[in-house]
Amino acid sequence: MATTTHEPPKLDDPRRTRALGDNGGRTLVPATGDLRAVKYSPPPASTGIWVVLASITMTFLAFTSALVVRQGGASDWHHLTLPPILYLNTLLLIASSVALEFGRRDVRTFMAVKEHVANPSRWLNAALVLGTLFVAGQITAWMQLRAQGLYLATNPNSSFFYVLTVAHALHITGGLGGLTRVIRKRKDGTLRKSTLDATSHYWHFMDGLWIYLLWLLWARL
Repeated sequence: MATTTHEPPKLDDPRRTRALGDNGGRTLVPATGDLRAVKYSPPPASTGIWVVLASITMTFLAFTSALVVRQGGASDWHHLTLPPILYLNTLLLIASSVALEFGRRDVRTFMAVKEHVANPSRWLNAALVLGTLFVAGQITAWMQLRAQGLYLATNPNSSFFYVLTVAHALHITGGLGGLTRVIRKRKDGTLRKSTLDATSHYWHFMDGLWIYLLWLLWARL
């Protein structure tokens, strides 16, 4: 009787197994042993913030397009004098961004080398207060317009003013929540560098966005 000889099963190449990872693939180690070959994956906070900022940019570009189109074909477009407090609010928001950068520098130094920094959160607290004053100033601007009889539906100019400034103020409020979270995590000792950087990027973007909106309102309304 003929005997059939079966080939022994092929074992995986040890180098390939190592490349897939030790302990069932839980630890990624390149076959060459060179850790530099592992692709860097950015933290979720760093990736997510750019998605958020891109979405916000598209939203306000749509608002801008709507404003330009509406103004171009309108016979009921009347000039709107901007409340002077908007310029003070702009200075408050810029000062808030500057304070946040000082705060980020102090906190990152403290986190990196555990160097003694007197109250690392002091600048973060200042940024939070200045941002809150900005929102309060925006509310004051809306009240001043209401005192002049200008409401959301009074004319196209006032409609766009309220829509743009309220939308921005809501995003600023979200940023204030992010700053509050950063300060709390800093005190708890659980703050990550990626969270701090993502919050800073968002806040500075809101600062730049407001300067653009102020110019848009001044030039078009």
